[in-house]
Amino acid sequence: MDVNAAVAAAAAIAGVCTGVIAMLAFRWSEREQKRPTRTSLHTDAVLPPGVDTVLSVLRSSAVVLDEADSVVKASSAAYALGLVRGGKLAVEPMLQMARDTRRDGEIRQVELDLPRRGTGRGEALAVSARVAPLGSRLVLLLVEDLTEARRIEAVRRDFVANVSHELKTPVGALSLLSEAVMDASEDPEAVERFAGRMQIEATRLTNLVQELIDLSRVQNDDPLEDAEPVRVDELVAEAIDRSRHQASHKQITLAASIGGAAGPSPSPSTEDEDEGGRREAGTAELQIWGNRGQLAAALGNLVENAVNYSPSRTRVGIAARRVTAPGGDMIEVAVTDQGIGISDKDKERIFERFYRVDPARSRATGGTGLGLAIVKHVAASHGGEVTVWSSEGQGSTFTLRLPEAAAHRDRGPGHGGGTGAGADTAPTDETTTYEPIPAPEVLP
Repeated sequence: MDVNAAVAAAAAIAGVCTGVIAMLAFRWSEREQKRPTRTSLHTDAVLPPGVDTVLSVLRSSAVVLDEADSVVKASSAAYALGLVRGGKLAVEPMLQMARDTRRDGEIRQVELDLPRRGTGRGEALAVSARVAPLGSRLVLLLVEDLTEARRIEAVRRDFVANVSHELKTPVGALSLLSEAVMDASEDPEAVERFAGRMQIEATRLTNLVQELIDLSRVQNDDPLEDAEPVRVDELVAEAIDRSRHQASHKQITLAASIGGAAGPSPSPSTEDEDEGGRREAGTAELQIWGNRGQLAAALGNLVENAVNYSPSRTRVGIAARRVTAPGGDMIEVAVTDQGIGISDKDKERIFERFYRVDPARSRATGGTGLGLAIVKHVAASHGGEVTVWSSEGQGSTFTLRLPEAAAHRDRGPGHGGGTGAGADTAPTDETTTYEPIPAPEVLP
């Protein structure tokens, strides 16, 4: 009996000891979980409540420094700009500002030009840095990227300067010519000659003002609100009519091919015949979704430039086709000339406002330097793009890629007008090809 009692007592004591040990282990585990880690001591414990959340939603690049100039918190944008490297602030002027602010508590702001990471072209990154104390030990650095704002401001200044110059030239010429007319009032031939020059300058001024108006309407690249299906063959006809007189004067052939291979026209009176005697096949098959006036202006500018920059007795081609794209079918309209060509250096800038590859030729032909800028913005506002291929001495090809009219896209073959090649069967992307127009020296 005594043995059983002893065993029971020993078991009870062991159970009590086990319970005490389990309770102590549980309390120890809770204490370990609540103990701050090295990381939390370095970040969460030192940042004032809510600061981390505020910094995460700021558009500016944010960096928080402690009293040892170590980075306590930095936004992803700060790393992207190269402000923080290896846990330290990598920009010495900003680091010095942080030290000065920590010493006297004053808020400081400065604009700096920083080298751009990953480029060997020496481009500078314009930033605005603002430093302020954050509590008793920390310093907050906010950095705003001003590169794009400065670029836009430079474009605005250049635009104002260019407009002023372009307006001043014809206005000054008109003033001088009017004085010449007054002085030559007794000489009818001189008056007639000066009046003709005044008409030229007045036309140049009118064209400049009109293109400035057109540019102001399309330069925001906003989506169209009054879009409609526009037939490609009608746009091409308008562009050809616009440049027909100048092309005839220089004996330049305007050849068009729309929706398929071009064949000889059966009669001179055929409606789809262009000035070069070639027939537009399948013309009614292609339609673009957009603003008719803007599209006509863009394509007209491309054809007019091609004629103006081509030598006499050459050819300008306008070709259109449907191409398959991930977001839906697109219409490509390519304008090819055999002109002077464009250098690689100039190709990067030809779509800038008032930029001219050949200023002397542009002024001689009455160009304003705004035509290609208008084309670029029209393409963007229509959800498309304009690209250029060119080789000096061989010519250029400008290609507009624009969305096809969705309502017209599902129509089957046989809806096209005309009786020439391609009218009975709609051409497909697999069979439609466009060969480049040969160089001037191989033309007969």
